[in-house]
Amino acid sequence: MPAYLFLLIAVVSRLALAANPHHAGWYNFTAVGGMLLYFGARRSWREMLAPLAVLMALDYFLTVSVYHYGFVWQAYLPTWTWYVAAMALGQILLRAKTTVVRVGAGALLGPTSFFLISNYAVWAMTANYPGGLGACYIAGLPFYRNDLISTALVAAVAFGVPVLVRRMQAAPAAEAIAK
Repeated sequence: MPAYLFLLIAVVSRLALAANPHHAGWYNFTAVGGMLLYFGARRSWREMLAPLAVLMALDYFLTVSVYHYGFVWQAYLPTWTWYVAAMALGQILLRAKTTVVRVGAGALLGPTSFFLISNYAVWAMTANYPGGLGACYIAGLPFYRNDLISTALVAAVAFGVPVLVRRMQAAPAAEAIAK
């Protein structure tokens, strides 16, 4: 159930940012990356279709209804492929064994891979990108920073809170046994 709660938080965070364009410094500060890692680590492959479908529908909705652009599905293939890859990263890295180092690695690898893939795709799909590929990556740095921070925060909460709850529940039990 927590995985679906994080999916809801991811959707709400994207909608909230899209609805308020005055907070441009907060772009990409969403729960999407952390949610995808958590979903991959805690749910089955079959269930991963749900967040993929929801995020694809959200991309369509935001593009057409909020940003008022025409929707070109081919432009979203890198993003949608990354959604699957981020869940696969969670499955591979965090399903069998969840440690602080593994969560940290996932929180670093997820946003970094998205930064590299998405900026390359923007550059490749834009004829004569001003300044070339390097300029495209430099322009994406604020988005990368926000994605890195938000993914780390969401992953820390998603994977850390259950550990803290278990430890807090175990402490009174161990204290009762000691008496």
